[in-house]
Amino acid sequence: MGRAYQNRKESMAKTAAAKTKVYSKYGREIYVAAKAGGPDPSANLSLRSLIDRAKKDQVPTHVIEKAIDKATGGAGEDFQPALYEGIAPGGAMVLISALTDNPNRTFGEIRGVFSKCKAKLGSQGSVSHMFDHRAMFVFADDSEDEALEMLMEADIDVSDIDCEDGMVTVLVPPTEFFKTKTALTEWRADIDFEMEEITYLPQMPHPIATDDADQFERFASLMNDLEDVQEIYHNGEFEG
Repeated sequence: MGRAYQNRKESMAKTAAAKTKVYSKYGREIYVAAKAGGPDPSANLSLRSLIDRAKKDQVPTHVIEKAIDKATGGAGEDFQPALYEGIAPGGAMVLISALTDNPNRTFGEIRGVFSKCKAKLGSQGSVSHMFDHRAMFVFADDSEDEALEMLMEADIDVSDIDCEDGMVTVLVPPTEFFKTKTALTEWRADIDFEMEEITYLPQMPHPIATDDADQFERFASLMNDLEDVQEIYHNGEFEG
């Protein structure tokens, strides 16, 4: 679990290198959440969670407010989630999460990156079955057993829980995200989540040879530069 968490942290650091990409990513997600569930964070748990995460990633308040104002304006884009699957350079399995208002455009752009990098775009379900779709919470604590007992008493279906280096990682089904967050917050009023998100975790790592590392990095960089791409998940591990 610790390794999976660290890999995810490293992946986030690489894909969120450009501030403009981070702002765009959160702006789009906040817009979708506010349009779907209303602009009031106290009544829209999805929006509140996104705002909390955005602030932790140092997204300016004006970016957050602009996205909410845009959602309350009535007009605007109709973004839909999309998930693309394939084999990246070096043989790693990859999932590309996007929010798009033009599926044909987005598919064409993503297919173009796969082609440029001599990677293989797969069909729906071709690699996603090798990832676990989970809500992940990571926070500083050393009481794994106490946390598990509390979550079980709250009737939460815990997929996995682990404590490493003073950090507890809790995995639950995506549908249990808000229920779990509420239970953890009530258990520890001062809890500070290092991570709280719905993600895809690879079931098995795939070593990427040194000779393939540059091409894999190019693939990830080009994919991340696409405006519609929100997240890149993969099972690659660099050798050395």
